[in-house]
Parts: sequence; structure tokens; C-alpha cells
Amino acid sequence: MTDETAHPDPTTAPPAQIPAPVPPEDRTRLLAGTHHAPHATLGAHPTPTGTAFRVLRPYARKVTLVTETHRTQLHDDGEGFFSALIETPTPPHPYRLHITYATTQLDTPDPYALLPALSDFDLHLIAEGRHEQLWQALGAHPMTHQNIEGTRFTLWAPNARGVRVVGDFNYWDGTGFPMRSLGGSGVWELFVPHLAEGERYKFEITRPDGTKSLRADPLARRTETPPANSSVTHTSHHTWQDETWLADRGAPKPHEAPLSIYEVHLPSWRPGLTYRQLADQLPAYVSDLGFTHVELMPLAEHPFGGSWGYQVTGFYAPTARLGTPDDFRHLVDALHQAGIGVLMDWVPAHFPRDDWALAAFDGTHLYEPQDPNRAAHPDWGTLEFDYGRKEVRNFLVANAVYWCEEFHIDGLRVDAVASMLYLDYSREQGQWTPNEYGGRENLDAVEFLQEMNATLYRRCPGVVTIAEESTAWDGVTRATHHTGPTGFGGLGFGLKWNMGWMHDSLGYVSHDPIHRRYHHDEMTFSMVYAYSENYVLPISHDEVVHGKKSLVSKMPGDWWQQRATHRAYLGFMWAHPGKQLLFMGQEFAQGAEWSEAQGPDWWLLDPTYPAAPDHRGVRDLTRDLNTVYREEPALWQRDTDPSGFEWIAGDAAQDNVFAFLRRAADGAPLLAVSNFSPLTRQGYRLGIPDDIPAWHEVLNTDKAQYGGSDVTNPEPIKPELQGAHGRPAGIRVTLPPLATIWLRPA
Repeated sequence: MTDETAHPDPTTAPPAQIPAPVPPEDRTRLLAGTHHAPHATLGAHPTPTGTAFRVLRPYARKVTLVTETHRTQLHDDGEGFFSALIETPTPPHPYRLHITYATTQLDTPDPYALLPALSDFDLHLIAEGRHEQLWQALGAHPMTHQNIEGTRFTLWAPNARGVRVVGDFNYWDGTGFPMRSLGGSGVWELFVPHLAEGERYKFEITRPDGTKSLRADPLARRTETPPANSSVTHTSHHTWQDETWLADRGAPKPHEAPLSIYEVHLPSWRPGLTYRQLADQLPAYVSDLGFTHVELMPLAEHPFGGSWGYQVTGFYAPTARLGTPDDFRHLVDALHQAGIGVLMDWVPAHFPRDDWALAAFDGTHLYEPQDPNRAAHPDWGTLEFDYGRKEVRNFLVANAVYWCEEFHIDGLRVDAVASMLYLDYSREQGQWTPNEYGGRENLDAVEFLQEMNATLYRRCPGVVTIAEESTAWDGVTRATHHTGPTGFGGLGFGLKWNMGWMHDSLGYVSHDPIHRRYHHDEMTFSMVYAYSENYVLPISHDEVVHGKKSLVSKMPGDWWQQRATHRAYLGFMWAHPGKQLLFMGQEFAQGAEWSEAQGPDWWLLDPTYPAAPDHRGVRDLTRDLNTVYREEPALWQRDTDPSGFEWIAGDAAQDNVFAFLRRAADGAPLLAVSNFSPLTRQGYRLGIPDDIPAWHEVLNTDKAQYGGSDVTNPEPIKPELQGAHGRPAGIRVTLPPLATIWLRPA
């Protein structure tokens, strides 16, 4: 029946002669699940003639009151109610209830004799929308309360007529477990003695119209494995071992440090592996390839695996598909100990309509806006959050803090920011209402994002937030207190995905080389706005699914040309201002699109596969790109400073050539040259600074070890007195076909 402590039946006194039945109105409301204050009726209460004890335990045969000195069998009042009036001037404390059922007997403290297990200060912060550790106040928490071990259940449902907690411990019948409403906070609370971690539960909510709804806990920190959707009580027992990582995190600042990101969909990276099994493989793989960070696609619990985690129902629970929350902590810990940062996709833009989750949670539009046109997300059939409601904003801001504090996540990549910022996003005229100033900006969403970023950076030093924002919104990575020309303060993100660079550059390389001269600006235009924000260059999962082809398959030509262009593109990308992100499978030129059902085609690397050297070569290049990148401050130290970049040849459209200098903070240069033509260009002249006595090739994507034709510049390259490109000195280099080379001072 429950996890309460079983005891043999004690010797009891005769049944109480004086019952103290629950008043009829309270009785009706308790049975209907609509009582706001069950503790005011149930439990022990002084009366002018003694103490009234009242218990609601459906299916019980008898209930005995046990104190230090007496045992009294309560009167059976019917329908699960038991009561007695005992001539004692004050309620005895402590006392227990010995409950006899048809096949078992249980001994438990009376939950309705206990004070609230949530502090007034917690309630104040919740009411203000300022509880930055909301997960510690709401949800299910195994704890000790008034010297009794058990679990505290708390839920925000301000419009509910009543709330009861149900689960395995009461056979999913909440009649005997009504929760109390704590003042005007909208919070309901009940402490259940002897209930430990690992118990499945939900909340039974009586809505304003009297109907009932069974809901998962919005603050559940653990869930059942989908498609099951119950919440699970949880306490963490993980001991962190990443103190050194956390102490050094954020020095230097992310936009002034090497940041090379490997994007991973954990369920399909190695299908079938758990968090703990992934901890044995993923850190070693990522470390070997030299990436500084992994970015995990959303791991908050979601019912449909095909959403890749972007339709979240359990915002505070890592998906149970791969293990427990502590198993996920173990994976993060292992990555940190391997020197790898952990970023995670976070989805505060919308939530699905499942009737057991957040939608119309307490029978009203609680988490979503009242206006159905504003609530409905037009692209995904989901619901948007009501960012103007302080409790909802608190739910989301605290959630961002939760992942970084409880799981040591080093940064959040915020999904679908553009859909949050614009009231008319994917909506036609007449389908949206302007803001109070007549504009299209969602002012509530702006305030939410500013609050989220400001709170996270204040509470979690060294973290970084990254916006997936696909428009030209001004000031995405500007500080929130700096007002821009549009009148808005910055959104406060640390970095922003450069969707324009991604779209333009992929468009360029998808053209046949003979036509690329007409699209040269697609590779140079990004430098017009490169310093308007702090950018990440993303080749993400979105670009290798749904008919878009994998990265190598976007390239024209035969298999050799496709691989060569793939390698040249990676070399160009790693040298371009901005941090870089590469989705799994693209590091070894997988030809097929990504499938969440099967993951990367690892068999392409199997030595018994005849074409394995082709794929291993690209993987070796990825490793060397990261190695040289991390060794060369010129490639990352001034990513957000225009003084860190100089065009050498940005107008060589006829040649399909791009050449530019990157500079470190001390001025040390690195020269990157990309030739997106299939022609080898011997003695290609480039203008250079006149203070470098010689240049040395440090990376060449055409090397034989990468699968190229091995056209290289093996000897130091000395400048000539004849200048070029408006510079006083020049060098002549050999440009391999469809390749990128990097040169640094010898």
C-alpha cells in the first residue's frame, strides 16, 4: 500500500465512545478533491472538551491512534473517515496512526498533524517570481521534516480547486492524500512520511470546472522512461570530481578563448549506450579529436524521440532513456575531467500540448498566454510560454540556473530565439496583436531573455549562453544595460549562431567550381557584419537532415572532389573569425544524412571497409585543425575584434581564391588561403606584411594523409620585394586544388 513502516497490531483500547466526525461540507469537499485546507480538518485539533482526531484513509478496516501512553481505536465514520474526541487538554505530540487494511497493517505519523514543510521566505520569493533556486522549493523532495523522514510535495497551481498527490504508494488513489493551499501563493503542499526516493507519482488536479486531470510534476527532477510519463522522487548522491575544471572555467572569457564545439545527439551517437557507458567513450573520442566542448542536443525529458528533444515536457529532468540524473552527472563529470566543456541545448521557446504536462495545467492557461493566437506556435503545433507572467518567467530562469548549478553545465545554447522575439513570427497579418507601442517585438520575451542571461552570468561564473537567433535583431550579444539604436538593451547572450554565414557559405560550396566566381560574395559578405555580434559558425544537425544532405554530399563533383571541397571548407571555417561547431558524423565525411534512429555511420571507419582511408583522412584533418587552432592564438584571441582580421585577397573571384590574415592580441599573424578551384595554382602571388622574413606551412588540407593529392609548400616561403594586393611585400605560394592552407611566420 505505501512505504510506511509496517508493525504488528498493538493492543488497543475499546473503540472511542465519542466520535468527532468531519463536518458535512468538509467531508464532501475532501471526497471530491476540492478542499483547500485539509490540515484544518484532518489531524489533531483542540476543542472545548478535548482533542478531535480525524483521519481519511479509504479502504482501511480500522485506524488506531498511538501515543506514548495510550492506544485508541478511532470510530469508523464511513467512506474512509475515522475520528475520535479524546479528553486531553492539548493534542499529544508525537502520535502515530496504526492502520489496518484487509491484508496488511501500517504504522505512520499523521501527515495532517505536521506544519508546512515550505518556508514563508520560499513562498515570498515564489510570489515575487524571484526564486532563483525554484527546484529546491517546488516538486518532490525526500527530506526530514519535524524529525520525520519522508517526501515533501509542492506544486504551483493557483487556479485549482483542489490538488491531491497520487502514486504507487497509494495505488494511484489520492483520496487520502489531499494537499493544502498555502495562502495566496498558489502553492499546494503535503509532506508524506516514510516515502523515500524512487517512488512514481503525479498530481491529481481538480480544475475550476470541477473536472479532474492527472499531471506530471513540472519540477520533477526525475521521470519514468518514455512513453511512460510519471514523475519519480529523486535525491542526488553523486560526488563531483571536477573542482579543478570549475575553478579554471571562464578564464579567459569564452569569446577570447579557443572554442571548438562537437555537437552530439546523445541517444544516437552510439545507439543503446547509457550515460555511464557514454562516459567511457565520448570524452576519449572528443579529446582525441581536439574539440574543446561538446554541445548536447536537448536532454530535458521529452515524450517523442523524433523531436530530438526539442519538445520538452520535463524541464528539470534529464531524459530517463539513458539513465538516472546521477548517471548524467557522471557523464558531465567525466567530460570535465577530460578537459572538455559541456554545452547543452535549452528550449524555453515552447512546449507540447500533452494533456499530462504543462498545457492548461490547472484548468486555465497557466504557462501559456490566454490569447490562443499568441499561445499557439505556428510552426510546431506546440504552445508558447507566457513570458509576461512572473511565475512562468521564474520557472524558466530558475531552470537555466538549475542545469548549470546542479549538473555543472558550462553553457546553454538557447533554441529558437527568433520565434520568441517577434509577435508576428510565422504569422500572417491579422494573426497577431502588436505590442503596446504598436511594434512587432515581444517585449515580455525580451525582458525574460535579459533576466535569464543576467541571472545566469551572476550566479554561475564562467558559463556562456549562446543564441540560435536567425534575424538581424540588434544587440543579441550586447550587455543588457547597454541600450542600442533601437531603444532596447542588449539581450545579454555571450555568443550567437551565425546563421547567415552558414547559409551563404554552404550555398557557395554547393555550386560547381566553374560557377563559383559568380557567387564569390557569399563567402566574403559575412565579414561585413562579423563584428556586430560575438559569433559561432554552426554546421549543425539542422543542416544534415530532411533532404539537405550531409556536409560532404552537398559538394559537387566526384567522390574525390567532394571530399577535397569538404576538407577545404573545414579549413576555411576554422580560420574564419568566430567559434566553430560541427555536428557528429561530419568530422569523418559521412555521406548519408543523420538519422536519430541509427546515428553516425561508424562502419565507414572500419579498416575492413575499402573506402575507410577516405573517411579516416577527413577525421585526421579535423583532429589537426583543432590541434593547430588551439596552438594559434591568432585564430581565436581576437574573434570579436576587427583588428584581428585583414583581407589579403577578398576579390579573387575569377580564381575562386580567398586569402586573409588573422592576428593574435600581440599582433602575431596567421595567413589562411583557400582555393575552391580544382586547378593547382603554382606561384600564386599574395601581398603580405613586410616585417615577416619567412612563412611556414602549418596546415594543408590537400595532404596525402587526409586523402588529398599532396600538393604542398614544404620549404619556408620568403617574401619578394615586389608587392601585391596593395602591400609592400609579396610571396609566391603553391595553392593545391580544392584546398585550404595555413601559413605562419617561420
